[in-house]
Amino acid sequence: MPNIKLYNKISQIGLDVFGDNYNVSEDVSNAEGILVRSAALHEVEFEKELLAIARAGAGVNNIPIDRCSAEGIVVFNTPGANANGVKELAVAALLLASRNIVGGVNWALSLKGQPDVAKLVEKGKSQFVGPEIMGKTLGVIGLGAIGGMVANTAHNIGMKVVGCDPYITIKNAWALSRAIRKADDYDAIYAESDYITYHIPSLPSTKGIINKENIAKMKDGVRIINLSRGDLANTADLIEALESGKVASYVTDFPCEELLGVKNVVCIPHLGASTPESEDNCAVMAAEQLIDYIENGNIRNSVNYPEIQLPRTESNRIIVLHDNVPNIITQISGALAKDNVNIESLLSQAKGNNAVSIFDSNDNITESVVNDIKAINGVVRVLVR
Repeated sequence: MPNIKLYNKISQIGLDVFGDNYNVSEDVSNAEGILVRSAALHEVEFEKELLAIARAGAGVNNIPIDRCSAEGIVVFNTPGANANGVKELAVAALLLASRNIVGGVNWALSLKGQPDVAKLVEKGKSQFVGPEIMGKTLGVIGLGAIGGMVANTAHNIGMKVVGCDPYITIKNAWALSRAIRKADDYDAIYAESDYITYHIPSLPSTKGIINKENIAKMKDGVRIINLSRGDLANTADLIEALESGKVASYVTDFPCEELLGVKNVVCIPHLGASTPESEDNCAVMAAEQLIDYIENGNIRNSVNYPEIQLPRTESNRIIVLHDNVPNIITQISGALAKDNVNIESLLSQAKGNNAVSIFDSNDNITESVVNDIKAINGVVRVLVR
């Protein structure tokens, strides 16, 4: 019975996916799989039995990806599972960026105990006036599962929408409304957008992308929404732009000490995926991906290994994680032939430096066969299922 170790409280609906065939707990040892949300795993020493880590969410900053690749540990995430929850918060953020709703609510609370509150409200409400979003231009940077949904929804509520994503997939492109205009680069977004929303991961190339240089390219009075990652913003540059009025407002799901209390900043306490539906969806997807890999070697939504799915038609399966180098599949096939193992079906895929090959056979896979494959230079891990 495979062991699955939990590092956070995971939705019970997701845990139920494992059924009675798995031992799932925070206390297990010799785990073949880890299911995690936000717990940091960088200092965790992984046991030799560990085959895969599934993150119930999209971001994987809490997981040591390079070390996992070196140890032959497949890392999964769950893109799109929480997309609707984040999309809905993005719509709310558009309104919060426009209407100073938070400031107005806080001011109204300050009136408690004063005489004739209704009269005071009518007298003071003008200080919280803000524009409507209908007819304004929204620039969407990143058109993945979340960004695409935000773009489509913004169009449906009357905004003009322009988007840019140099790495958009065919699947996500097909999901976009034909009304979404495609910008050639981010500079085009900056030049024409009244509102800009970011839906991109935190990478060396994107950290600090909201900075003085790029803000200077934006329209005066631009309103910026960042529900993706806090480090996309250069905080000092952003505060300077807010103080000068270049940026009219900033709504973020990632509060930090420097932004708390800054005028025209709305700090949401990381609520993007904090819905029961998102947590359920992420947990179910993560569990299903772990099970399919542990039982069949199939990989979906891995951040460090390629997508590979081969239907089971034969009695035995060998899954080989290896370096993406020339001639290695020939060497593995040769090792199988030497041990009189006939290959009935074969599928191999690569992603960067990492590759996976699946060999199906009706012949018996002995420990000697596995050791012969492990001895090949560039082979990282061998599983038999």
